Amino acid sequence: MSMQSMLQDRMAAAQGLLQRVEALCAAQPRSVEGRAKLCSKLKAELRFLRRVEAGKVLIKESHLQSTNLAHLTAIVQSAESLTDVMSVLHVFSYLDRGGTKQCLVVDVVANGGHTWVKAIGRKAEALHNIWQGRGQYGDKSIISQAEDFLEASGQQPVQYSQPSVIFAFYNGVSRPMADTLRAMGVNVRGDIVAVNAEEGEEEEAGTAQEVIDRKEEGGSEGDDDDEEDDDDDDEAACLTRVDRHTVVERLAFPELKVEECCRVNLDITTLITYVSSLSHGQCHFSFKEEVLTEQAAQERQEKVLPKLDSFMKDKELFACQSAVHDFHVILGTLGGPGEKQRADELLARVRVVPDQPTERTHTLTTSSKVNHRSLMIFGTGDSLRAITMTANSGFVRAAANQGVRYSVFIHQPRALTEGKEWRATPI
Repeated sequence: MSMQSMLQDRMAAAQGLLQRVEALCAAQPRSVEGRAKLCSKLKAELRFLRRVEAGKVLIKESHLQSTNLAHLTAIVQSAESLTDVMSVLHVFSYLDRGGTKQCLVVDVVANGGHTWVKAIGRKAEALHNIWQGRGQYGDKSIISQAEDFLEASGQQPVQYSQPSVIFAFYNGVSRPMADTLRAMGVNVRGDIVAVNAEEGEEEEAGTAQEVIDRKEEGGSEGDDDDEEDDDDDDEAACLTRVDRHTVVERLAFPELKVEECCRVNLDITTLITYVSSLSHGQCHFSFKEEVLTEQAAQERQEKVLPKLDSFMKDKELFACQSAVHDFHVILGTLGGPGEKQRADELLARVRVVPDQPTERTHTLTTSSKVNHRSLMIFGTGDSLRAITMTANSGFVRAAANQGVRYSVFIHQPRALTEGKEWRATPI
């Protein structure tokens, strides 16, 4: 294939990936965090290829095989193969074994956060020889990266369970490496290929990225944040021959079982939403208060109660004393007779427990979004190892920004409106 034909293929591939990302995100049940970042990387790759086409960057034909597209393609293919994709190219912070804060890029976070995927586009030969210490300076082996993933995932539980780690290989992985990964507890997806003991000649090193770095200051846009330079498709130092054509085992994405948490902690916002007159059919009003009119419109468009009931079904319900106390205060001030009756019925199903926030909750710095009541409610849910149902997404984000992520079920809010219906305009 001529260099011009290869260049056109690469450009068409990049454009195709952009379309696939848009289609993928549209098909997911929630917005996919990091979509813009992934698209930005693909557009940067496309811009670079167009500069090559225009003769502004001179590279060898072999370098066109070593672009970021291998890694980006692997990310898109992984995301397309999984369900409930939450984010791509997500950065997690964690403490390494020495207690130093590190950052880790997870290519795809799926299954509602229960699955972390590292998508690997490099060839099995290069990966195997790096593992054996025959890579270039600075290359980090897949096994070393697996240790980082396991350390980080252990510090980022989802519903109190450690996310499963999958390494997805799209250009094969040697049998010894795959066996080592599986023994560590990492799930492997891809073709497991044979390894021969023959020795071969070293091939010339060099990637498109290295060429860009030499040609222009600052490198190309869209460099991978990943610690492994997955766009480097180099097959240098192939002293051990990995036979990519001899596939000894083919592994699809594993069907991972998620152990469901059966405890639910009710935030005050959930208690109010559950008994609200809006949630029980009285949403065909235009209220004097704009926020109530907006909530009524949201309820007409999408009912909140069925989602709450579905999530709470067959689970043990808890609420801390702070939440129940303040709920009674608000109910006594704003609640109508129907809302008060529904509150009594709901609380009869709930086990009220003392405030008992976890130690990590006490590390949070208070602010406009992080107040004492929220600390008691979310901290108690954390102590109970329960999922906290809440409409208070502001607190959840603020706590996450301080490094504390709670297991939560977030829903739309509904206020107590029964006492205000008399002066509202029926729709």
